[in-house]
Amino acid sequence: MTRGIVGAVAEVLAWWAGLTAVWTVLISQADTLELAAGAGAALLAAWAARGARRAAAR
Repeated sequence: MTRGIVGAVAEVLAWWAGLTAVWTVLISQADTLELAAGAGAALLAAWAARGARRAAAR
């Protein structure tokens, strides 16, 4: 069970890091509020991407 949780967290973190990096590249100026909003949106998108990948695997 622990192995599954660690894998899920690692997958979400990988998605989050990638999506946050894309957001950072696409914004014109890195303001603190924009970085926080992008990181939050990337976290939600990371959870959605994991759920979509799991649904497609079934």
